[in-house]
Order: sequence, then structure tokens, then C-alpha cells
Amino acid sequence: MKKWMSVFFVVAIAMIAGCTSAPIMNIEDHSVPHNQQGEPLSLEQVQSAIMKGAIQKGWTPSLVKEGVVEASILVRSHEAVVTIPYTQNDFDIVYKSSKNLDHADDKIHRNYNRWVANLAASIQEELIDEIY
Repeated sequence: MKKWMSVFFVVAIAMIAGCTSAPIMNIEDHSVPHNQQGEPLSLEQVQSAIMKGAIQKGWTPSLVKEGVVEASILVRSHEAVVTIPYTQNDFDIVYKSSKNLDHADDKIHRNYNRWVANLAASIQEELIDEIY
């Protein structure tokens, strides 16, 4: 009986450990809203919204070049880095690298995807603030 209990315990732990990874989520072609006159925001306004949105969620953004921001987040011993290319019409959030997030093949710890989704939502809020 103890042998079966040990086997069950090992299988249960393996299943729980396996549930922490998910496919890497990249945000692609996320629309940038236009102002009230139907005109696109300037590149500077989009860049500003990305920087503010990243900071709002604990990311550290840096301008790589016009049209590209890189942002990193450090949570305890876990780190993620993304590249955020942008235009007046859209932006992407693309995985660049990570540490201690169990990255293997196209999978990563599920918290990464939550961080990226929160980052995208925060950027969207800042873009809307740029309009008003």
C-alpha cells in the first residue's frame, strides 16, 4: 500500500509542476486608438503611453530606438524581458528573454503571460488617456 501511495504522490507532484507552464503569449498588432478627430496619435504619444503603462505595472522600460521599447520586470528572482515595437497604428509585445521562469521550447511559467496581459492592458489605458 505504501508503494502505491508513494507512486501516487510522485505522479501528483509531477502533474502540479507541469501545470505551471503555458505557451508563451506574444501580443501582436494591438490597435492604437485614434484621437477624437479620427487622427492617429503621434509616435511620441504612443511611446509615452508605452513607457507610462510599463512603469505603472512594475516594468522598467527603455527606448531602444524610435519605434522600439524594451521592458523588463523583476519579481523576486524571476525576470522577463520583452520587446515592444510600435507605430502610430499598433504595437506588439514580444518575448525576448527570461530568468527563472522555466522557459523551454515555446513554454514558460504561466505568470509571465499574466504579466504581459497586464502590461498590454496598462498600455491601452495610457493610450486612451493620451486621447483625452
